[in-house]
Amino acid sequence: MKSARLASKNFVFATILGLFAGSVVAQTLPKEGSYDFTACLSGMASAVAFSKTHFGYSYEVMGTARSNPPGGMMDNTTVRCVGMNTSLGGKATQNTLCETIDRDGDKQLASVLLASDGRVTREVISGTGKFEGLQMSGSMVPQGTFPTIKPGTFQTCNHQTGTYKMK
Repeated sequence: MKSARLASKNFVFATILGLFAGSVVAQTLPKEGSYDFTACLSGMASAVAFSKTHFGYSYEVMGTARSNPPGGMMDNTTVRCVGMNTSLGGKATQNTLCETIDRDGDKQLASVLLASDGRVTREVISGTGKFEGLQMSGSMVPQGTFPTIKPGTFQTCNHQTGTYKMK
């Protein structure tokens, strides 16, 4: 019984130590390069469903991002976004503002917009710490919407690729 408790305590200690070490030993990113990450988000929406051709909704989402390969730009970050999408007579718009924080506490503020050609783009507006002066250029591709678990909520993932340059 004592050895089982000791083994359990050692496992918990090793797990906590591993989490702490993982957050302290942050991988240094190159000053410039390419990025490839997937962000998965869950949130709530509030809609105005006027007709099949005229509707809009605002939303707040939160989630996480993982890079491919691990250790790249945006890996193990947490994301929070607020935004609004509309469709007026078949013309779609999207305007989203996202805040991202990494394990070091450094943040990014980015704007996500639907371009006239239908592509969704992400532009860094501001950053703190290592993200101060960060420039990113790329695109975002939705990876589908998942089943709704509670009315008024949604879950989705998106795949983002492009290039970045840090100060």
